[in-house]
Amino acid sequence: MPVSDAGHTPLEVRYRVLHPLLHEMPPAYSSEQAAGLDLRACIDEEELVFAPGQRHAVPSGMAIEIGAPGIAGFVFSRSGLGAKQGLTVSQGVGLIDPDYRGQIIVSLLNTSGEERRIRRGERIAQLVFLPYLHARLAPADELSATTRGGGGFGSTGTI
Repeated sequence: MPVSDAGHTPLEVRYRVLHPLLHEMPPAYSSEQAAGLDLRACIDEEELVFAPGQRHAVPSGMAIEIGAPGIAGFVFSRSGLGAKQGLTVSQGVGLIDPDYRGQIIVSLLNTSGEERRIRRGERIAQLVFLPYLHARLAPADELSATTRGGGGFGSTGTI
C-alpha cells in the first residue's frame, strides 16, 4: 500500500460528486499535513446570509464511501471561520457514519451578533477521518467506586 507524504498509509475514501462546483474545485486538503479535508459550500446562489443566531443546512456537494472498517467521518468547524466570523458547526461536531451514502450537509450556526455571509465555493468546514469503537454494553447493578464518583459539571475544580 502506498504511504502518504505525512508517513501514513492513506485511507481510501470514494466520493460521488453531487454538485457541479466540485468538478471545478474537487475536495482537497489545504496543506500537505492538514488533518481535515476541506468541505465547500455547494450552493446555487452566490452567497448565503446568516442573521445573528441563525443556522443553515449547507450542502457539501458530495457523498462518501469510507473504505475501511472502524472509521467514521467527523465534521469540524474551520478555526478561522469560527474564531473570526462566528460561523461554527451547529451541533459542535458532525458525524458521518460509515454506512451513510447521502450528501454531507454541514449545519452552520452564526454565533456572532452580526450578519454573516458565505460565498458559493467557500470552505465552510473540515472532514476528519477517525477510528471508533463499538461498545459491548453489560448491565450492572453497581459500578466501581472512584474518587470523583457521580460528581459532574465542574466537580473537579477549575485550576
